[in-house]
Amino acid sequence: MTRAPRLGAAAALAVAAVLPCISTAKPIAFAQGTTVMAEYGAGTMEELQVFYAPRHFYSVGFGHLALQSNIDERSRDITYARFNYLVKRWNREGSQANVFAWGGAGSAQTSETGGAQFTWNAGLQMDYETRRFYSSVKSELQESSVFSHRIDTLQIGFAPYAHDYGGLATWVVVQGRRITGEIQDGTEAALLLRFFKGAIWLEAGATTDGKLQAMLMLNF
Repeated sequence: MTRAPRLGAAAALAVAAVLPCISTAKPIAFAQGTTVMAEYGAGTMEELQVFYAPRHFYSVGFGHLALQSNIDERSRDITYARFNYLVKRWNREGSQANVFAWGGAGSAQTSETGGAQFTWNAGLQMDYETRRFYSSVKSELQESSVFSHRIDTLQIGFAPYAHDYGGLATWVVVQGRRITGEIQDGTEAALLLRFFKGAIWLEAGATTDGKLQAMLMLNF
């Protein structure tokens, strides 16, 4: 009578150990860990982020975001400092869910003014994942006296096999992204292949317009 609960608890702990690294980019990896993320979206968005987490529930760091309009000649180069916070985490046997929030401030160079503009940012991310499925929705706002851009990203991922801890994980990811503020015309859809093993995570694919999408994430 007592073995089943013990096995269930052991399985939950094992899944909890694997899941934080499984499928989605997170601003907090683990306590006293550093996360580096570089994203490239041909012709629209490029971003580099570096965060350090003193504790498992928050991290601090900086980033640089470059936006290029596919409607006109507008461009933004935004450098910012940011604080990330794990609002809530649910660990279940075979699954995990997270809610992250963040905010920060920085400076932007814009094509309209040419000068530096004070910029603030805020965002929210929610995700749910198992070893074979995951979903993530993220919304972030970059705002100054010159511009206001909200970047909304939805991802749905499927794994053709349930990888073992320390093994190579493979995911097929469908992504939808919309950037407001006359940066992007419509919603951009992309199909991505994602691979990770240990501390290295790489995804690459293309949008429905044939533009390259790629991201590299390192945790150490």
